[in-house]
Amino acid sequence: MLQSIDPERLVIQEDKSTMATETELKPVSEQSEFVLGMQVDKKTPPRKVLSLCSMRFGIAFMVHFSNFTLIAQNSIISITMVAMVNSTDNQPHLNSSTEGLPTNLNGDQHEASVKAPVYNWSPQTQGIIFSSVQYGMMLMQGPGGFLAGKIGTKKVVGIALLVSSLLTLFIPLAASLGLALLLATRVIQGLTQGTGYGGQFALWQKWAPPNERSRLCSIALSGMVLGTFTVLLVGGIISEALGWPFVFYIFGGIGCVYSLIWFILIYDDPVSHPWISGSEREYILSSLHQQVSSEDQPLPIKAMLKSLPLWSMCFCTMTHQWLVNTFIIYTPTYISSVFNVNIRDNGFLSSLPFFVAWVVGILGGLLADFLLSKNFRLIIVRKIITTLGTLPPAALIVALPYVQSSYITTIAFLTLSCGISPLCQSGVYINALDIAPRYASLLMGTSRGLAHSSAVLVPIVGGFFLSQDSEFGWRNLFFLLFAISQFGLIIFLIFGRTNIQEWAKERTLTRL
Repeated sequence: MLQSIDPERLVIQEDKSTMATETELKPVSEQSEFVLGMQVDKKTPPRKVLSLCSMRFGIAFMVHFSNFTLIAQNSIISITMVAMVNSTDNQPHLNSSTEGLPTNLNGDQHEASVKAPVYNWSPQTQGIIFSSVQYGMMLMQGPGGFLAGKIGTKKVVGIALLVSSLLTLFIPLAASLGLALLLATRVIQGLTQGTGYGGQFALWQKWAPPNERSRLCSIALSGMVLGTFTVLLVGGIISEALGWPFVFYIFGGIGCVYSLIWFILIYDDPVSHPWISGSEREYILSSLHQQVSSEDQPLPIKAMLKSLPLWSMCFCTMTHQWLVNTFIIYTPTYISSVFNVNIRDNGFLSSLPFFVAWVVGILGGLLADFLLSKNFRLIIVRKIITTLGTLPPAALIVALPYVQSSYITTIAFLTLSCGISPLCQSGVYINALDIAPRYASLLMGTSRGLAHSSAVLVPIVGGFFLSQDSEFGWRNLFFLLFAISQFGLIIFLIFGRTNIQEWAKERTLTRL
């Protein structure tokens, strides 16, 4: 005789004669569920305001500084390259606009480089060095997200931070021992950094209420922008004062210390956190109970591969990262080639756009959640934010070669272009949390991994343009950037969605 079944838990029952029936859950407001091992009330409690004292804000800040550390270690070489190479051999090949400018740069750069080795690397070789770290980043973000979903973000990101920091300390020695060892070190470092980037997203499946995702994710992801800003700002100063190897030593040491702090303070979910308040724990768990995973189910790989919303998210993320990686890799080189400034001033000018980007990235999350609170449809918010973070920045960077005669206008365009682009952190970058919250960690890691193919291609393409055509190299590079970024935006505007896809909806197996 069949046991009694709670009718609130069933929508359909296909065959009462069987011993197991696949069912779908009712709307979350009508039921009680077990989330992360705790019973929560079937009525979602009133919204708790996200404050600086909230534990979930503290988690976001910890991930923020984790991203800060990883991206700083990743992009150090973008500013130190100015001091690492023999600029007198390579500078004339970058852009003909340097002709007729003041010649005091060579003396300043040489003075900054006498305290450290200088290498005769061509623009093509520099491009290979820039891109070498990105191969591992591209390959490991998806697996990093999957692994974090299985064993926890605390272990995955913590180990990645520690290994990446140790390799950062080793890079100056690797460079002195030969180009091959330097490239190998950068590749391995990319593998660890990719694992760290991909692994962070598993936290938001368990820590971020849906109405706070934009803010929490933008706070966390903006650490990447702050890391770039900081290393560009102080990298030139450290290189000039102590020599470029000390930039690697300082940021590598910071990473080693922070990895220990990470292991002490981070917990994978609110249930296991020892210092979170009971009310905040209940609020987070109640807000996330729609995403309960009561049965281990196989990944719907075939359905994922056929999903146009998923592919549009991945493709738009990749094309936007082409824009971002151009900023990170080539801003110091562009300023140096056009304005002939020393490495200290170069670092300051190159970092200014990233400071604006850091502020805008955080404000973008607040803007997205504000629009949602005003009853804007989620799909409209995601697409508006993504458009603002893609179209104006690309248009401004295309205009750079036409305003390079004006120092102020060029820096203003660079600052605005780079500063607006992080708005996408609250748009397409977190779209996986909308369309497939159950698989968000894997999909966000995978999409960012695919996006890092641009980080591999940008320096290779840039090295080709700048070496083959000294007069129009920058112009060609920027026009290609515009075309690629806008094509990805159009694809997302057409095919992007925010409703949970059929293949990502939760199903449970009810035993009779």
